Amino acid sequence: MGKIYYVMGKSATGKDTVYKKILEARPDMKTVVLYTTRPMREGEQEGVEYYFSTASCLEEYRSAGKMIESRTYQTVQGPWTYATIDDGQIDVQTADYLVIGTLESYGHLRAYFGSESVVPVYVYVE
Repeated sequence: MGKIYYVMGKSATGKDTVYKKILEARPDMKTVVLYTTRPMREGEQEGVEYYFSTASCLEEYRSAGKMIESRTYQTVQGPWTYATIDDGQIDVQTADYLVIGTLESYGHLRAYFGSESVVPVYVYVE
């Protein structure tokens, strides 16, 4: 059975660096692409950085019970939602995964997949 290794920590602790280093050392690990309602930025690609979606599409996932977690930030361009969706990307029976996110989103993944499947990797810097 696989595991979901979940990298998290406060801002500017080096989470992205740790995440990239783990992927370099373990190229066999799979990653998870999140969904977002924010506009695509120059150089980004659909399905690589995010799945760029609409609020109504995310609501359909929520109604279908496929939304694992979501968080919405109020920006100067309006609300932007980021979400982890059970869309078939994650199969803990067959692979290990590396995910980066917030403590709150970790809690939701752990509740959804079970504590035996989700391993916290908390980056802490004094």
